[in-house]
Amino acid sequence: MIRTLPITSHHLTVCEANFIRLKKLLRNFSDKESSFESVNPDESSLNINFLVLDKTKHTIIIEAKQKCDNKNLHNEFVLRIQISLDAMLAEVISYQGEKALPFFMNRSKKQSYDEKLQQNRFLTEWLELYLLLVSQIKSNSKIF
Repeated sequence: MIRTLPITSHHLTVCEANFIRLKKLLRNFSDKESSFESVNPDESSLNINFLVLDKTKHTIIIEAKQKCDNKNLHNEFVLRIQISLDAMLAEVISYQGEKALPFFMNRSKKQSYDEKLQQNRFLTEWLELYLLLVSQIKSNSKIF
């Protein structure tokens, strides 16, 4: 029990932070679909789409996609995120169509023991990047 407690606590903290970031980015989950575009220094752009796949009273399932118009870059991916409205948590349930295995099943050689945590940390960093970009765009638009 003592061994898993800090890991569980950290995982919950990451999921709670992801919920706050998504809520801010997606305007309190009010829209069925949201899209963003960022322009990179090399004139390529990244298109980010959030699509609500399912919405109930307590949960929302969102598909987040990132696509790049530069085919030489390999930074396209798809995330599925489960948002628990009552618990205020957002957790990655699928990355590139691959789901993390439950704790009671044997892991394949392709999956690491902390894959779920890695996927949620990736979501944290990705959302941070886009929140930063959105805030820069808003601050630049006020200047002009």
